[in-house]
Amino acid sequence: MHNVKISANIKRIETVGLLVDESYFLQKNDLIEELVANGILEENIKIIVYRDKVKKNESYLQPTFGAKQLNWKGNITDLAVQSFTNEKFDLLISYYDIEKAILMLITHNSKAEFKVGFSSVDKRLNHLMINTNAENYKVFAHELFRYLKILNKI
Repeated sequence: MHNVKISANIKRIETVGLLVDESYFLQKNDLIEELVANGILEENIKIIVYRDKVKKNESYLQPTFGAKQLNWKGNITDLAVQSFTNEKFDLLISYYDIEKAILMLITHNSKAEFKVGFSSVDKRLNHLMINTNAENYKVFAHELFRYLKILNKI
């Protein structure tokens, strides 16, 4: 994590990647509604969901992965996760407030221009950290858009 790239790009936010830990936070649709209410188009939001336990025979609405997609070499084996990581989002929202190796790896490897997360997670991963917990998605969204306006990103 020593080579986090700091972007000086003042590009406006249009595309958003949303990395959600569904182990503790189940209101991801409410969070998406908050993003849409603040001017992000729903079709420009791509979401990927982490779960502690992923059942093989169960189908999920969004691409879902678990810790088993991280091999012993520290590589992610799931193609949906690799695709998400390689996509150049204007904004990546790392919506998890408990450090888990696979989530931190995805945030670190993401090609997103600007990364936002929680202050309880390693400070080197994100450009902007919001000091709240995952249950307070309205506070998170309010603070996120307040700072994005200050930074002329929206």
